Parts: sequence; structure tokens; C-alpha cells
Amino acid sequence: MTVATMNAPPIAFVTVCRLTDIPVLGARVLERAEAAGGNVAVFRAAGDRVFAVRDRCPHKGGPLSQGIVFGERVACPLHNWTVDLGSGCAASPDEGCVKTYVVRVEQGMVAVALDDGDA
Repeated sequence: MTVATMNAPPIAFVTVCRLTDIPVLGARVLERAEAAGGNVAVFRAAGDRVFAVRDRCPHKGGPLSQGIVFGERVACPLHNWTVDLGSGCAASPDEGCVKTYVVRVEQGMVAVALDDGDA
């Protein structure tokens, strides 16, 4: 373990909702002030895989939570940019990424990890 790891700020998981509260191929939003990093979109893909990304398309800032989910990607509702939910990066030929967050699902509850800078 390095000194940087030992001094890293703790990760705080924030409970968002029950897994069943997110429709399959749908999203829920964890609302946060822009100063705290902005809203976080929490997606439920097929197979109950859950992802969380900043709810702002890297292109023009469209709300990704309102986009169409297919596979493990979401299409921005404004200009149809496709963002990979795992990496947060736009699909080629588009460029740009959104912040991704660690998600855990335990006993049917979805929680998102926010570091101290995001709280």
C-alpha cells in the first residue's frame, strides 16, 4: 500500500433506491447541486447491471437520464450521441467522456460511491 492510498479520502456510498425502482433499460437521477458535481444518472441495463454517470452529455450537456438505453449504452436525447455506461466515453466518431461512479447493489438496494469532492 502506498502513502497516497493510505491518505485517500474515504468513499461514501449514497443509497439511491431499490433496484426494482429503476425500470429495466431505464434510469433514476440522484439530484445534486452543480457545485457538488451535478446530477448523477443511475441506469439499469439488461441483466440487472447497474451503472452511474454524470447526468450530462459531453456534447451539449443533454440529460443522459432521459436518453434511450440499449445494451450498456445510452443515446443522448438531444443529438443522439451514444455514451458507454461503463467507461462514460462517447462512441466514435464522437469524442468526450462523462464522469462514472462505482455502484453496488446489496440486498436489492442501489448505492453510488461519491468521493469527498463529490459529496
